[in-house]
Amino acid sequence: MKLQNRLQTTEIIESNKIEHRATLKVAYGIEQLEPYKPTSSINIISQKTDMKHYKLDWNEATILPSPKVMKAISEYLQGINNLNWYPEILSNSLRKKLEKYTNVPAENIIVTNGSDDALELINKVFVNHGDQIIVPIPTYTHFYVYAGQRNAEILKIESPDVFKTNLNGILSAITDKTKLIYIVNPNNPTGVMYNETQIREILEFAPHAILIVDEAYYEFAGISMAHLVKEYSNLVVTRTFSKSFGLAAQRVGYLMASSFIVENCLKVFNPKSVNRIGQIAAEAALDDVEHLDAFVRSVTESKRMLKRYFLSKGLDFKITPANYVMVHHPMMPELVKLLEVEGVYVRDRSGQLSNYMRMSVGTVEQTEEVISIFDKVLDQLKKQERENLN
Repeated sequence: MKLQNRLQTTEIIESNKIEHRATLKVAYGIEQLEPYKPTSSINIISQKTDMKHYKLDWNEATILPSPKVMKAISEYLQGINNLNWYPEILSNSLRKKLEKYTNVPAENIIVTNGSDDALELINKVFVNHGDQIIVPIPTYTHFYVYAGQRNAEILKIESPDVFKTNLNGILSAITDKTKLIYIVNPNNPTGVMYNETQIREILEFAPHAILIVDEAYYEFAGISMAHLVKEYSNLVVTRTFSKSFGLAAQRVGYLMASSFIVENCLKVFNPKSVNRIGQIAAEAALDDVEHLDAFVRSVTESKRMLKRYFLSKGLDFKITPANYVMVHHPMMPELVKLLEVEGVYVRDRSGQLSNYMRMSVGTVEQTEEVISIFDKVLDQLKKQERENLN
């Protein structure tokens, strides 16, 4: 009898599960939100272990981080590592090293779980329902999620020429409702850069709005607005260790801003959100700026090589200040697939820019090999074109 009652109770619970779930409601604005949909080659690469791969689709560093990083992590894991303890609160040791690296006071820096965490934090603290956010497009689309979850009005500003700045377009869009302006500098994927004069003009034109300057690719471009946080209370500069430092897997980033912005962000920020190994890795990376500089120099030379190569092939291309290039081809889907067959993984950006792909740039040696594969693939495409004509 007890068994029968238990079975009946279970049946009732099971039958009500769908009904219970149907009564749940997500927060206001989330239901209409489009999730960020990254496309990565990691799964494909893990299945093809019999060939060499060039992962050039996510703007990551194409080399391992500094040997000092590997040594610091190894020593930590082999010693009394205290993995059962929470990480250092607020990453204060790393903040001190970042003060020296950026010339921005440690108290004006927040170390975050990747720079994505910094972008989300600013939206969480300062953006309300109905606020206006201005975003020049095309750009880094994950930002839309952070703005969208605040149920903000995202005003996308498209330039007449997406490979040029659009200061007038941004300024003309600013209203009393504008709470946030987001600029990736240099921009992903176009490589467009706003100079200091333009950034100052935006800051002074909209003192009621926060301007986020996303400097994910600062080390490659060599131009920063970080020094302006001492002068403008409405400026936030974000950076990451995921690109030039080669620590994408560790998820460490940071923001630099005025005391007012930092103090308010710390009211809701989780001070233990950056993992301990990530903290150690980032500190060690900053101890070996020579490794960073050598990689940046190699990427710069590789971009010169690619420029000469694309010119020789008559291709339409854009060499950016960052660690990626844009290449146009009328048979873009076919080009991407053929490159993948040869172990070269790039990002088809046709959804943002018709028939353009984005390709990360690595060392000189890697670039020589990629150019060789490009040659082979372009010959295959020409053969296909001839066959289609016949």
